[in-house]
Amino acid sequence: MAAQPQNPGPETARNHWSSITTPSYVVQKVRKNLIFKSKLAELNGAMGDLGTYIPIVLALTLAKNLDLGTTLIFTGIYNFVTGAIYGVPMPVQPMKSIAAEAISNPSFGIPEVMAAGICTGGILFLLGVTGLMKLAYKLIPISVVRGIQLAQGLSFAMSAVKYIRNEQNFAKSKSTGERQWLGLDGLLLALICACFIIIVTGAGHENDDRESDCESVRGNLIATSLPSAFIIFLLGVILAIIRGPKAVRNFKFGPSSMQVMKISKHEWKQGFIKGTIPQLPLSILNSVIAVCKLSTDLFPEKEVSATSVSITVGLMNLIGCWFGAMPCCHGAGGLAGQYKFGGRSGGCVALLGAAKLVLGVVLGSSLVKMLEQFPVGVLGVLLLFAGIELAMCARDMNSKEEALVMLVCTAVSLVGSSAALGFLCGMVVHLLLRLRKARKASSCSQFWFHHNP
Repeated sequence: MAAQPQNPGPETARNHWSSITTPSYVVQKVRKNLIFKSKLAELNGAMGDLGTYIPIVLALTLAKNLDLGTTLIFTGIYNFVTGAIYGVPMPVQPMKSIAAEAISNPSFGIPEVMAAGICTGGILFLLGVTGLMKLAYKLIPISVVRGIQLAQGLSFAMSAVKYIRNEQNFAKSKSTGERQWLGLDGLLLALICACFIIIVTGAGHENDDRESDCESVRGNLIATSLPSAFIIFLLGVILAIIRGPKAVRNFKFGPSSMQVMKISKHEWKQGFIKGTIPQLPLSILNSVIAVCKLSTDLFPEKEVSATSVSITVGLMNLIGCWFGAMPCCHGAGGLAGQYKFGGRSGGCVALLGAAKLVLGVVLGSSLVKMLEQFPVGVLGVLLLFAGIELAMCARDMNSKEEALVMLVCTAVSLVGSSAALGFLCGMVVHLLLRLRKARKASSCSQFWFHHNP
């Protein structure tokens, strides 16, 4: 008779825990997480999230006097730390619902923005440490998650097309007219950039390990030798300097002066009601659950738990918002965009974080004048491909039931402009479909998770 495997005893468990908490183990893991899989590819991948990051941060800086220097410093630190912890290109993005409220509402100022970020971060932190986020991650069907991802991806893509086609006034969050064909921020430039990305990267990689034929290898070599997103971003920087040479001459060296935010009771109330309440469903669904699902899809060998992601998002805002840094979260769109352009390790976002940190310390808020001159059409191109990459995650819905739930969730999210409403409708449709087959289920688990991983 074969010997039965024995469960490790308490002493073995304690020894294992002691070994993984030693400084040498932590240093080794961080070093492993930050190793570049390919230097040029990781550099290219670091640009994949800028189509979302720059427009929102720039809009808040112009409309509400957000401290750009402080935001760059803190988001740079966030990027580096999350890259070291997770070992995947985990993005750091502005909280979009809070930013949209601030831009559209004249009475919703920076104190309210920070109050909303602190409250949202505190709730996410509590959901993480209590294990409730882990429970939600297990119970939400994959078809509903795919619906949220598809809606977010299409929303990014539609915003990108708007950036490409029309002139933008970020301070007022509106289009100001059709973009001219020619010029340093013309429609022709954006189309050339889009064509360049398609030629270099194609439709993206199905799976890095599956590409073994000669044609795929040659394509990979071209993509590696031509970091398309980085080249396009560098082109945008050059054009920004040409368009606004005064911005370069007016650079002021040194970081912004940080101060602890003073928030009144009224500002706490307004921040929670108008900022936290609409932001919280989006953060839970897209910034935690969808990010973890997507990370598992793209990096199955890496462990990215809903608990840890919820805690890191919470801590980022519980710390940074007190000093005036933009409320931030992770996002499935940013992860998809960085993966699309070659990001495969934590080193990708750590590199981006180091760049933000240097810019924040050296140039501070004086960098805003340069960002004002950056070609918006070029940012639109980067955002377009990030959105498409995220939407492509929905292609694994193989049954009509899953597709129905996903598309209902997507349609309601887009038309109603609410991820929470789309999520609720998707869950109701999933429940109704499961009730139709309730008699065939032998357990609650089989009833709820049938057809789901």
